Amino acid sequence: MIPVLAGVLGLLVGSFLNVVIHRVPTGRSVVRPASHCPACGARVRARDNVPLFSYVLLRGRCRDCGAGISPRYPIVEATTGVLFGAAAYKFGVGLQLISALLLIAALVSLAGTDLEHRLLPNAIVGPAALAGFVVSALHDPFRWWVYLASAFLVVGGLLALAVLYPGGMGMGDVKMGGMLGVFLGPYAALAVFLGALAGAVAGGLFMVAGKMSRGTPLPFGVFMALGGLLALFLGPGLWAAYVDLLVGI
Repeated sequence: MIPVLAGVLGLLVGSFLNVVIHRVPTGRSVVRPASHCPACGARVRARDNVPLFSYVLLRGRCRDCGAGISPRYPIVEATTGVLFGAAAYKFGVGLQLISALLLIAALVSLAGTDLEHRLLPNAIVGPAALAGFVVSALHDPFRWWVYLASAFLVVGGLLALAVLYPGGMGMGDVKMGGMLGVFLGPYAALAVFLGALAGAVAGGLFMVAGKMSRGTPLPFGVFMALGGLLALFLGPGLWAAYVDLLVGI
């Protein structure tokens, strides 16, 4: 039942993350005003604010004015719910699960803001990094310095790339890399590598399809979020497979 309960919690958290994605990049409060239709301003009723179900029942439209509701809302809710449930199944109850849930929430919100606004807000990265370091230190008190060192190393590497290749990476990406370090420790480097690989593949496919040209910036935060999730769930296994491959060569 724990993964199911975590999944339900994820749906509720995902609903809140939609507010974060929509408001934080523009500097607005996530508390006030209450949720409302951006088209007509009508306040969203409680029965119309149930994750996933309300979107389906309303057929993706505002009850008052009929304006379309962005599909981002159910996508974020469903994604967060599935990831929360998967984390509970993998890590069980404990500090490691708390760390995983915090990281998932941060990565989903950052992927959303980067995709929609091309921003990775400090208001998300900073508190998430602080919370991640505290939980990591509590979970692994004798190796707390590993998470801090990982954050500094990843920040240093990404900062060097940002300086050497201006325009290819922003400071938001650098700070997000540091956040990954305090959550994932050494596996943060793997997360950045996987994110860069995914970004390169996606960019190549978009260029082949004629959807973008060389030099068009990609929202790297989205791909770093993907890399962070892969490292969270598969990091040790992927690293072990890589080491076995090197040994076998």
